[in-house]
Amino acid sequence: QVQLVESGGGQVQDGDSLRLSCVASGRTFSGYAMTWYRQPPGKAREFVATLSWSGSIFYTDSAKGRFTLSRDNTKNTVTLYLQMNSLKPEDTAVYYCAAIPPPTAGHSDPEYWGQGTQVTVTS
Repeated sequence: QVQLVESGGGQVQDGDSLRLSCVASGRTFSGYAMTWYRQPPGKAREFVATLSWSGSIFYTDSAKGRFTLSRDNTKNTVTLYLQMNSLKPEDTAVYYCAAIPPPTAGHSDPEYWGQGTQVTVTS
């Protein structure tokens, strides 16, 4: 059974830091783009950062310079991290981890999602 389990969310103040984790298990994620999305209150889900199948990392503009994406692989799991520094109230959202299949799948929609973790930044 494939699982993506996020943790690390919480309530912090403007300027603080948080590190989110996502443990992915249940299959090999070789070739998958491991990706963070977020959904601010009352808004649509949006892209935050991705570690592509080729190893390249991309960030949304608002995350550049503040967020750092990294990944650890073990024999049976992949752990995806999102280090978030200099947090702002506009970063408040539910953060989701997702796995996008390799290009051979013919689409770029996430195949697997985590349940989300709440990040609240107060001013």
